[in-house]
Amino acid sequence: MELLFLKPVFKQMIWGGNRMREEYGYDIPGDDTGECWAISAHPNGDGEIANGEYAGMKLSELFDKHRELFGNIEGDKFPLLTKIIDAKGDLSIQVHPNDAYAAEHENGSLGKMECWYILDCDEDATIIIGHNAKTKDELVDMIENKRWSEFIREIPIKKGDFFQINPGCVHAIKAGTMILESQQNSDITYRVYDYDRLQNGKPRELHVKQSIDVIEVPFKPTEDDSGKQQSANTWFKQLITCEYYTVWKAELKGKETLIQDQKFLLASVIEGKAVMDGIEVKKGDHFIIPAGMKDMEVEGEATFIFSAVH
Repeated sequence: MELLFLKPVFKQMIWGGNRMREEYGYDIPGDDTGECWAISAHPNGDGEIANGEYAGMKLSELFDKHRELFGNIEGDKFPLLTKIIDAKGDLSIQVHPNDAYAAEHENGSLGKMECWYILDCDEDATIIIGHNAKTKDELVDMIENKRWSEFIREIPIKKGDFFQINPGCVHAIKAGTMILESQQNSDITYRVYDYDRLQNGKPRELHVKQSIDVIEVPFKPTEDDSGKQQSANTWFKQLITCEYYTVWKAELKGKETLIQDQKFLLASVIEGKAVMDGIEVKKGDHFIIPAGMKDMEVEGEATFIFSAVH
């Protein structure tokens, strides 16, 4: 049993940049690279195992054929997806559906619950989370009459901030921000507004009807549950737990034991380097700690983001 490293899948975007090359040494496809699908078994970006006996196998195939590596969890889709997003420009103002709406309207897709850890951002950076409409009628009026400055809820951010984005929550990452996103394995996004930008001479598609259908009114901020501890690893600091995932930040300074008490763990190294199970892991690495792996010694100076299903 060994750590499973993945080859990331990169996505070029109208708002993407090139910071992933400088920050993580990734071989990105262009200076408009917006997303790194770091751990993904989604049809739009199915990561390949990079090491060991399963090298060359897609993560979706590994999940199908070797469910024992994932604690024999049920379901026909790998449940989680880890991304890095580099926003050189503003992302569209958008919203995601829940499982029920996506299943009905998006060919049986999962909905999309996600959370963001701010890896870096410009000084005085802001992010859009939520909206200011009090009723559905007011929401429709604000959207149809393009009252965007009244509609959107913009808040300041700094490196190390963390946000949970539930389905139905209006949100947008702004220029100069880099995030690590842990989410349900889904690629369904409804754009409410895209700043009237053109791509290849045409505006990008909006999804106003679907957005109005799924936006929660009024906006309710997510309760902070970071004080709870859903792990035997005392050096893990929980950021969120919800019905689809638990996410932790772990700062390693010296030596710790990693107790494998989850069905499996997704791991991203966001700073520094360490030796784990005799293998060096460094900033920019993403890997899976499969079920059945024994507790292991971890040594070094590094910061990790871990995620798991219940």
